[in-house]
Amino acid sequence: MTIIGRRGLLGAAALGAALPARAQAPVDFAGRTIEFVIPFAEAGGSDVWARFLAPFLSRHLPGRPTVIIRNVPGGGSITGANDWAARARPDGSSIFGSSASTQLPFLLGDRRVRYDFAKWTPLIVSPTGGVVYVSSRTGISRTDQVAQLRGKELVFPSQGATGLDIVPILALHMLGLNVRYVFGMRGRGDARLALERGDASIDHQTTPAWLTQVVPMVQSGAAVPLFSYGVQDDDGKIVRDPSFPEIPTFEEVYKAMHGRDPAGQEYEAYLACSVAAFAGQKPAVLPKETPAPIIAAFRKAFQDAVADPELIARRGDILGDYRQAVGPAADRLYATATTIAPEAREWVRTFLTQNHNARF
Repeated sequence: MTIIGRRGLLGAAALGAALPARAQAPVDFAGRTIEFVIPFAEAGGSDVWARFLAPFLSRHLPGRPTVIIRNVPGGGSITGANDWAARARPDGSSIFGSSASTQLPFLLGDRRVRYDFAKWTPLIVSPTGGVVYVSSRTGISRTDQVAQLRGKELVFPSQGATGLDIVPILALHMLGLNVRYVFGMRGRGDARLALERGDASIDHQTTPAWLTQVVPMVQSGAAVPLFSYGVQDDDGKIVRDPSFPEIPTFEEVYKAMHGRDPAGQEYEAYLACSVAAFAGQKPAVLPKETPAPIIAAFRKAFQDAVADPELIARRGDILGDYRQAVGPAADRLYATATTIAPEAREWVRTFLTQNHNARF
C-alpha cells in the first residue's frame, strides 16, 4: 500500500543517519540571523514553543547565530505554511514550525493546502497529549466501566469535525459509542464548561487543560477519564502518556471492549490524525533540498538543545514531561504525523462528509 510522501521521508531519515560528524565542521552561522517561521499570531501555543526553543537553538548552532521568530498568521496556519513552502531558501536561513492545524488539513486533502511535508526534513518533533473523559452523571465512576456507556446518548460539544476534534470523533466511532456532536464551540474551555453545567456529557482536553482544569473535577468525583491518546515509543508503538500514566490509551480501551487490537482503514485514519494532533503535534523543519551539512548542523543543534541542563530545568509547562523527538526518533514520529494511506484518507473524508457534513 502506497503511503503519501513516504519516499521523501525515508530519504530525509537516511540523510540524517548517514551524515558523519565531520560534515558539520564547515558550517558556521556566525553573524547570521535565522528566522523561525510560525504560522500563527504571537502568544499562541506554537509561538510560545518557538520562542522557548529559539535561544537554545542559537546557543547550539555553529557560530551562535541570532534566531528570531517571524509570525505569519492566517487560514488556521495554512497561509503561513503555503508562504514558507513557496519562499524558503534551502540555505538554513529559515526554519518552519508546523502544528496540528497545519498537518490535519494536509492529511485530509484540504484544497487550500499548497505545501507538502514530504519536501521537508524534520529537525525536532514536540509531542503533547490529550484525554477523553465523561461526566459522572453518565453513571460510571471508573475508567474500566467504559462498556457501560454503550446504548446511552452522549453529548460532545465540538469546535468542528476537521480540527483537533476529529481525533475523539474517530475514536468514539470505533468504540461503538452513541455520541451526538454539538458543533460551534469557540474553544475547549467552553466545551469543558458545558460539561460542568450538565449541557454535555463527554469531552476531551489537551494536557495543560487536563492537568489544571479537569483533574480537580476527577478528584471531586465529577468527571471520569476514559482514555488518553498516548505517545509513540522508540519502536513507533503507542504507549501511555507520561503526564498521566494511570490512564489507559485508546488502543487499550478498544482491545478491552472488542477483544482485539484496532486495525484497518478506520484505525489507520485515526492513528495518523491522532499523532498529527497530539503525539507529533509540533515539528520544526527545513526544506529537503537544503545541503546535507546544514541539515546535520541543525539536527545536532536540536539534539544538544534538548539535552541542555538549562532547557531541562525550564521546560515546565511549555514542553511538559514529554521527551522531545530528535534524530531518528523525529523521523519516525514525523512520518506518522504527516502521512496517511490514500485509502484511509478517502475513508475518513467520506466518513466526515456523510456523518458531519464536512467540506474539503
